Amino acid sequence: MYFRSIGSILGGVPSLKKLQGASNDDWIDRLNHVWTVFLFALFAIVVSTGQFVGDPIHCWCPAEFTGSYVDYAKSYCWIKNTYYIPMQEVIPTDHGKREQEEITYYQWVPLILLFQAFMFKFPNIMWRVFNGGSGINLDKVVDMAEKTQMGSPDDRKTTIDHISKYLDRWLETHREYKYNIIVRAKQKMARICCFFCNKRAGTYLVAFYLFVKVLYVVNVIGQFFLLNAFLASDYSLYGFEVMEMLANEGSWKESPRFPRVTLCDFRIRQLQNIQRWTVQCVLPINLFNEKIFIFIWFWLVIVATLSCINMLAWFYRIVLKRNRAAYIKKYLKINNELHTASDKKTCVKFADQYLRDDGVFVLRVISKNSTDLVVTDLVQNMWNMYKKKTRPTEPNEYEPNDYPSEKEALANDN
Repeated sequence: MYFRSIGSILGGVPSLKKLQGASNDDWIDRLNHVWTVFLFALFAIVVSTGQFVGDPIHCWCPAEFTGSYVDYAKSYCWIKNTYYIPMQEVIPTDHGKREQEEITYYQWVPLILLFQAFMFKFPNIMWRVFNGGSGINLDKVVDMAEKTQMGSPDDRKTTIDHISKYLDRWLETHREYKYNIIVRAKQKMARICCFFCNKRAGTYLVAFYLFVKVLYVVNVIGQFFLLNAFLASDYSLYGFEVMEMLANEGSWKESPRFPRVTLCDFRIRQLQNIQRWTVQCVLPINLFNEKIFIFIWFWLVIVATLSCINMLAWFYRIVLKRNRAAYIKKYLKINNELHTASDKKTCVKFADQYLRDDGVFVLRVISKNSTDLVVTDLVQNMWNMYKKKTRPTEPNEYEPNDYPSEKEALANDN
């Protein structure tokens, strides 16, 4: 009894599995929240290893510096920041101009990479936590549909039957049963704009998924602005500059954004005397930073391009209502279910009034994470259930229609 009570208490705590990846989205989403997160985390580990395991900075100090002075200079220059003046230029005497050329990012590269990884994961966390508000366990449905590919034919048929019945109950449960001015207004808004997130109108999942798609695109584009501010340079053009350099000169040269030889100013107080020193330092860590951030630039461009195309494709599928019936019609034609014009009209009602936006969306997600064969069987089962529900009842001898009308009764009496 004691352990059961503890289990019931812990059962109310949100599960950490909600934060893990799941096959309830498409491969572009996983490119953002799985592969990109993995790359940024890997880069953070590489840079952290170079900073905390190796020696990230070396400084050339005057001959009168002893060992402790050299260690002090290295530690101070690593913490305080260094500044970059090209070798062919004269070091300015104005210390304010030196401070304007300071490099302030190299100590914080691991943290910014981890923050970027979190930002790529954040839209998926939102989707995982809040998609259950639609009333369907999308993770479980997609997982069951995916496992049907590995089971026996009998198990596969049983699982698909269970999924179709579960979807049918979900669709029937979350409908409007009261009709008033507010409900009609909400339904009209949901028909006009699918962004109106309404579970009863069948637009909760599609509206929230489009919102998550927008988050992915905003995030990946915002990463360029974030790195511009972090590196204090025009990072958005970095990749073009590298390609131009390789095209014109045919070799890789050191970028001023990631200098390896820098300068550092520090002061040492001896009694009442303050001595100012300028030492030259080498940043081996920038050798890694330069390659990592040029790879990140090209990766972000690829991810941003694919994410924008994918978002527009989903907008096209969802916003245009005729795409629902066209998507369902494709699978019903495979099953040879559409023979007459009446069947085609019934198919439109099946897609628009029975499945609605959320139902078609669930089938699309299942298709992207399993096979079209599974969706074909699911659509067939749900089509049969829909026809049974909408089939008119045949009148029997006790129906009022079987009794003669008043006009016929008078004629018979005469």
